[in-house]
Amino acid sequence: MEMSVVIPVYNSADILPELAERLAAALESMIPSGSFEVVMVNDGSSDQSWAGMLRIADRHPKFHMINLRKNVGQHSALLAGMRFATGAVVVLMDDDLQHEPQDIARLRAVLGPEVDVSYAAFVKKQHAWWKRWGSRFNDWTAAKLIGKPTGLRLSSFKVLKQEVVSEIIKYNGPFPYVDGLIFTVTSAAENVEIEHRERLSGRGNYGLFESLFLWTKMATNFSILPLRIASFAGVTLSILGLGAAAALTITRLIDSAGTSTPGWASILVAILVIGGVQLIALGAIGEYLGRAYVHLNGKPQYVIKDSVGFPSISAAPSRSNNAV
Repeated sequence: MEMSVVIPVYNSADILPELAERLAAALESMIPSGSFEVVMVNDGSSDQSWAGMLRIADRHPKFHMINLRKNVGQHSALLAGMRFATGAVVVLMDDDLQHEPQDIARLRAVLGPEVDVSYAAFVKKQHAWWKRWGSRFNDWTAAKLIGKPTGLRLSSFKVLKQEVVSEIIKYNGPFPYVDGLIFTVTSAAENVEIEHRERLSGRGNYGLFESLFLWTKMATNFSILPLRIASFAGVTLSILGLGAAAALTITRLIDSAGTSTPGWASILVAILVIGGVQLIALGAIGEYLGRAYVHLNGKPQYVIKDSVGFPSISAAPSRSNNAV
């Protein structure tokens, strides 16, 4: 199989027919031999997405469908589809047509002996201002936390070699973050500048809370830097506290008459700052412990309810019962 395209689907019933037609036309033009497949994963949609996916499968035999029992998030849904993907290259893209199927050829063309992954770098993102700034912050922190090459821009539209995918899908823990998994396997990635289209219909499913949750997955799944920052803050405040204590002692010795004014305001501020740092540190520790607890309990990444176009559920590659 020359190419697999994996698309997580969530509440996009109105967009799916147009997506399927454009994608089929692009792939047939790109790969005349027909050596391609599309794996669409319904991530617990509350609209008629699954019914629309079944109609697409009837019309396009090369489109294979997976229906998850509940919503598990974009990255878990991507792993579900990637475990079914058999193509020599695997395309990951969204379901809203902000990623133009015709651009897949440009992303694939970059792959070679020295490039394992190609990311779309959108010239101008069709997102709210806070999402654009959040994306820049995410790119900056990703370079520090997960070893992303400096200057590389991340996006959900990308093409990977099957060798990279085969390593990524071995991950069987909860809360997966696909880009973090990619950079545990390879750093040979490049950008291709591509136009970011307007969403065809409706609104995006990633709000502020979802974006923050995704960032915490990156920060805590692939790095202990948050714990180190908390430790550094604790040491810094301890040094400042010792310095302040020494200064107060010296002041008291000099001002033996006791005429100095008690610093109630400064004491209150110090208590609030130190208490805040302690709570942040406890929160970071709790996040790590909570993720370890959930992992040890064997929380599945996803559970498959139905599939269309595959011989059986058991045909999907899997390392453990956490995967299905």
